[in-house]
Amino acid sequence: MAKYSDVEINNLIAESKPLPLAWRSQIRMREAGVSKMGAFDIEGVNNNKFRLILRQSRLNLLDFSIIIGVYPPGSNKLFHLRRYDGKSHEHTNPIEKQKFYDFHIHKATERYQNYGTCEEDKYAEPTDRFSNFGEALDCLLNDCGFELPDDPQLSLF
Repeated sequence: MAKYSDVEINNLIAESKPLPLAWRSQIRMREAGVSKMGAFDIEGVNNNKFRLILRQSRLNLLDFSIIIGVYPPGSNKLFHLRRYDGKSHEHTNPIEKQKFYDFHIHKATERYQNYGTCEEDKYAEPTDRFSNFGEALDCLLNDCGFELPDDPQLSLF
């Protein structure tokens, strides 16, 4: 499994990821049990291969995860950089022994890779920056270097 330093993780998060004009239509949400799931692959400006994964429960709208991951060179195992989760479960940061029940953002860290749980993004922080799936997606796009395309309809005005 690939390991990244905190600096490398931050560089991958900051890497510019230009989205194509119709990027939303390329995400095919499909039913998977009680959830809807979809994914979208994108290449960053430094030629890194990223994947955006979206999941939302059809039963509980507060039960969702939106993940940005990177494929390490020479690997097909996705390394989770960030995960934006809903308020559907209690989260525990095992190293810090911190528990909370809130919307939260998981962050890959060097420390948690070395902890040995095979969950590079196990560490999370509570947030009030989003309260639903759409806001969480917008938050991830803003935080993780995505460049939204210009809307051709807006350029008419």
